[in-house]
Amino acid sequence: MAGAVTTFPTRATVKARPRRANTESPIVRSTLIGIVVVFFGLFLVMPLVVVFQEAFKKGIGAYFNSFVDPATLHAIQLTLIVAAISVPLNTIFGLAAAWAITRFQFRGKSLLTSLIDLPLWVSPVIGGLIYVLLFGRQGWLGPWLLDHDIKIIFAVPGIVLATTFVTFPFVARGLIPLMQSQGQAEEEAAATLGANGWQIFLRITLPKIKWGLLYGVILCNARAMGEFGAVSVVSGHVRGKTNTMPLHIEILYNEYHFAPAFAVASLLSVLALLTLLLKTLAEWQAAKQLAASSEAINP
Repeated sequence: MAGAVTTFPTRATVKARPRRANTESPIVRSTLIGIVVVFFGLFLVMPLVVVFQEAFKKGIGAYFNSFVDPATLHAIQLTLIVAAISVPLNTIFGLAAAWAITRFQFRGKSLLTSLIDLPLWVSPVIGGLIYVLLFGRQGWLGPWLLDHDIKIIFAVPGIVLATTFVTFPFVARGLIPLMQSQGQAEEEAAATLGANGWQIFLRITLPKIKWGLLYGVILCNARAMGEFGAVSVVSGHVRGKTNTMPLHIEILYNEYHFAPAFAVASLLSVLALLTLLLKTLAEWQAAKQLAASSEAINP
């Protein structure tokens, strides 16, 4: 056609086009994926393979015989008891803390938010030492506890306290961002219609946060069963009385009972894998629920 002018993109125009974040060269992508795969294999897959290989090294009969030992059975039982106590306590605390932080304005709110993260920044050994200084025989409350024949350190109550301390951020930190993103419009609407606090929580808030709550509970339970540092300080390592599964594994390994040590470690590994599976399911459901909520708010 006469008068038509054909234009071509100049170098400046090409450079001005926005560059997508996923347009790296194949070499860069392959390198990054390779690093992830190697890291994953070295630090997760290989240790798991070694644990199960050593656990079944002497045969399946020796593997199951490892759990006949009364000390091993007591360690498993104590681990489950401690988790059964500390996880519900942290669930209650996490719900209360998340509700207070996301629904109310009060003095010290930022301090409370920071204190929730404290166990994540403090060494678990220091956390256990704090309880020794508080409740030990020579601690601040030690003489009073001794006079009233109350034993906390080197007993089950001390293990529960130490485990609760190192695990209490997980539920709260899982719920606070979720509840902040969801807002409180539905709760306010229910309140204007005459619903009381419990009705609002049970019928509106809890259904919206149930998968996030499950996610936090799963992480809390996994940490409670696998905690070593804080529990090691307050337990006293008394076989058959204050040893949890991680402590019992250490004792068996130090005594050169390798097959029983790896057998108990394999049980912890199976629990960890189940926890990972449940965690993935909870994450998927929470993301799905959050997407549905966003669609409802912004159709």
